[in-house]
Amino acid sequence: MNLHTDYGLITVTNEPTYSFNSADNRRSYASEIQLTDSIWSNHGVSLNGDLIVVVGAGGGATDVHAHSALVVEDKLLLAVGDHIACISMVHPYSLLWSLQVDFATCFGIYWQSQRRALIAHGEIAISRFSTDGRLIWQAFGADIFSEGFDLLPDHIRTVDFEHSVYRFDYDTGERLT
Repeated sequence: MNLHTDYGLITVTNEPTYSFNSADNRRSYASEIQLTDSIWSNHGVSLNGDLIVVVGAGGGATDVHAHSALVVEDKLLLAVGDHIACISMVHPYSLLWSLQVDFATCFGIYWQSQRRALIAHGEIAISRFSTDGRLIWQAFGADIFSEGFDLLPDHIRTVDFEHSVYRFDYDTGERLT
């Protein structure tokens, strides 16, 4: 995944075989961040070709895709396993905060700029959180949210495994009818 930013080209790479604190990895990152003790997903981040950080987390294994990362202001937000990691894009590229946004897997991270809303599409939870890592609300359904997800102008729409449609209010997380 490539993100063209004011800081340069950010590339996020799936690193399924990466081992923390090992000299035997295919790529060597300047920094390693383990968000949990048990690691199921690793995502590497490079800036203009320089390997700056690899981030690992537990929960369900995730792959890198179009909604695995985004940049808001001077922060890279990265969905890894069941967490969101926030990394400063100002050198020394440090972890600012991390937040577990789902009990299983975070499918993606989204930004609704008009509302300044960060939304995590999780397997069992939809979460809104702030740019400083504070959980604002979390909403759940009857089954896993695997059949669709959209940020619409006036609400968040998602569909669970049983094809039940959910509409959540951006501000409160309440289910709309």
